[in-house]
Amino acid sequence: METKSQNGKFLSLPLLAEYDQFDRAEKGVTSDSVIITGKTSFLETAFHGLNALSGVGILSTPYALSSGGWLSMILLLVIACATFYTSLLIKRCMDFDPTIRSYPDIGDRAFGKAGRILVSVFMNLELYLVATGFLILAGDNLHNLLPEANFCFWGLSIGGKQSFVLIVALVILPTVLLKNMSILAYVSASAVLASLVIIGSIFWAATYDGIGFHKRGVILNWRGIPTSFSLYAFCYCAHPVFPTLYTSMENQKHFSKVMLLCFSFATITYASIAAMGYSMFGSDVESQITLNLPTEKFSSKLAIYTALINPIAKYSLMMTPIINRLEERFQSHNDKGSSSFSPLIRTILVISSVAVALTIPLFGYLMSLVGAFLSVTASILLPCLCYLKISGTYRKIRFEIVIIGLTVLMGILIFVTGTYTSLIEIIQHF
Repeated sequence: METKSQNGKFLSLPLLAEYDQFDRAEKGVTSDSVIITGKTSFLETAFHGLNALSGVGILSTPYALSSGGWLSMILLLVIACATFYTSLLIKRCMDFDPTIRSYPDIGDRAFGKAGRILVSVFMNLELYLVATGFLILAGDNLHNLLPEANFCFWGLSIGGKQSFVLIVALVILPTVLLKNMSILAYVSASAVLASLVIIGSIFWAATYDGIGFHKRGVILNWRGIPTSFSLYAFCYCAHPVFPTLYTSMENQKHFSKVMLLCFSFATITYASIAAMGYSMFGSDVESQITLNLPTEKFSSKLAIYTALINPIAKYSLMMTPIINRLEERFQSHNDKGSSSFSPLIRTILVISSVAVALTIPLFGYLMSLVGAFLSVTASILLPCLCYLKISGTYRKIRFEIVIIGLTVLMGILIFVTGTYTSLIEIIQHF
């Protein structure tokens, strides 16, 4: 959707199409009341999609592979195919009603207010915890580089991971306060490049810095399959932002091609780093492969510092739907609007995620729980169920209903086993 600024120029929102100023369901907007047009090109949308899919999951795939063994790589491909398919289901849901502009709108169109609330809860909680995981990841890697570092904040001595989490949050805060999302197109491009640099750096460390690919690993570890499934699902947890990518596109007919490009690139990237990492460190690989790298080597430092780009680039991307929703809610109860309170809302949200990151500094376990409980629900189960309800496909027995049924069954399996396993691991740690 296009809007005019005070100087008369049109503003293009490449990542997030503007939401209505008021809740569509509450205000009773009809299907012919809104016509959505975007201005984002194919390439810009692809960068944003790659940024959403290719991120910190690249660091955890070796650990996921080590948990389930070499054959668990098949699970990565299964998850990739399933989540690509559900991304297309989201598009189809939006094509049924032109007023659908966000993920909660899809839930509302399918199941009414209860559907909107359910989708909103899972979407926002997933995005929030993923963004929180970025802070934990950054703190872990910086502490790995500088284990003896200690800092003082207003007379309070804070050491190690905690201090680095705070520093990274201060660096990220300006990107959260940024309202002109078109600038993030450049950040998105840098995040995609960062994934390639990480792969190259780790390959260099193995080939030329003496680590090598000498670990054979195991073929299959049944006990680790739930963890593998959960972490692979976490890698593809970008579905809540797909509706906004779709509505912001100039030519929405190309959305399916954008998704195919993004999912193909992400899967190749994940599979490559998983195979390399497991061959390098075997069962000793950490939840973030960068924590295994020898910090005295340049290639290792390059990989670690580059890995920090993704949290900075993606934190704002993940938080923006939540911020928009909060500001929209605030504006609906405030006739003067929420613009003056916007910086405060955004800052409080960052502070709260820092508090969670400091309280639960367990990246692997937290992301496994997010993958099993939230990512599977938001990226697999909800798109299938909403599409069945909106399209009425469930009334007809045909090939499509079989595919969707199998996808839902797989999602339920990961949801139950992965969530149980993750919770047990977190409880045992404490």
